Amino acid sequence: MKILQHLTVVICLSVFSVSAQAPFQQGKGKIADSYLLEVEALMQEAIQQKAFPGAQVLVALGDTVYYHQAFGYHTYDSLVKVKTNDIYDLASVTKILGPLPALMKLVEEKKLDLDVPFSTYWKSWRRENDKKYITLREILAHQAGLKSYIVFLSQALKKNGKPKRRFIRNKPSKRFDKQVYGNLYVKHNFNKYMYRKIAKSAPLYEKKYVYSGLSFLIFPALIEDLTGQPYEHYLQTNFYDKVGAKTLGFNPMTKQFPNAIVPTEQDTLFRHDLTKGYVHDENAALLGGVSGNAGLFGSADDLLRMMLFYQHYGTFNGEQLLAEKTVKEFNRVQFYGNENRRGLGFDKPLLGNDTLALNEAYPAPSVSPESFGHSGFTGTFVWTDPVKKITFIFLSNRVYPSRTHRNIYDLNIRPRLQEIFYKALRKE
Repeated sequence: MKILQHLTVVICLSVFSVSAQAPFQQGKGKIADSYLLEVEALMQEAIQQKAFPGAQVLVALGDTVYYHQAFGYHTYDSLVKVKTNDIYDLASVTKILGPLPALMKLVEEKKLDLDVPFSTYWKSWRRENDKKYITLREILAHQAGLKSYIVFLSQALKKNGKPKRRFIRNKPSKRFDKQVYGNLYVKHNFNKYMYRKIAKSAPLYEKKYVYSGLSFLIFPALIEDLTGQPYEHYLQTNFYDKVGAKTLGFNPMTKQFPNAIVPTEQDTLFRHDLTKGYVHDENAALLGGVSGNAGLFGSADDLLRMMLFYQHYGTFNGEQLLAEKTVKEFNRVQFYGNENRRGLGFDKPLLGNDTLALNEAYPAPSVSPESFGHSGFTGTFVWTDPVKKITFIFLSNRVYPSRTHRNIYDLNIRPRLQEIFYKALRKE
């Protein structure tokens, strides 16, 4: 891919340059006005129906950004407008941009084997008869029957909702050194408590598709064990720095970015504040904000960099960061016969997705079966299509002011938007 000193973005009907060194080609095409009007109408509908207070949409065809637009505000008081360089809590998008590339690299280096028991590497599972033969392939494809979620916050709080002092304190110390929020610090070894609870959790008797984030709480420690490097450092040096993803990382409040950070939920359970710059997911928070299930923050531009790295099967800026065969193996449907659409870590279209109506499909019905990505609980969504060369990135804070808001799903906003762009770019 050719390096350009300036990324030219086609946004609505205008063309402008953003200073960046990236393997993006200059945008020369335009999306027809009729499609742009559809997008704007749908986004207005979503904001009016309070699916989210604001959002942004970025769409690229190949290495050309055809559309990047911000809509609405950070909150419903309409004080801070959404900007295209805002930083979002990515929630479960973390799974494919955090631990997954590291796991791919470790498989390539033969430090991990997808088809031997995971207990080979995570020794505490050897004592658990219901887990000691589960493979990493089954875990990453959500085919292991692991419990979907454990609410570790309930273990850290009293019945009256106040933190238990043996787990959480208001001031940092040698034993309480992981910051959960502004004045909340979790005990340094709370992670080991989490690992024990995961080990003891009972899986399903039958192995079938059940989405589970539990193993992703473990992966950072596993990656550190196998590489001898801190998880964050390993990701930064092997992937984020190499693709130029400057905002992608954990705990952005500590990094003094000029970009605005979009808030998530008005938390009434734990932090009793508008959560901003600290991870929304409580399990990731209890790990100090650094996890494999959630915790990554980043801008749309940096998400595009990582998704183009995947679209080009491990290549970025002419450098092969992962072998093509590795990315293709992780991208393919693993347990098709079990009606499981998942790749390894990656989400995939519903089986037979192209035959479904828009209101039944996931994601849009026009995506190719080879496409892949992931969604996030906070209202984020990334998807890239190596066949049709379309990358779709949607960022919102749909959990504001409360996670009970589900209009983003009820209105089917993201698949509808994605389908508009597939139709618009089909003739390019």
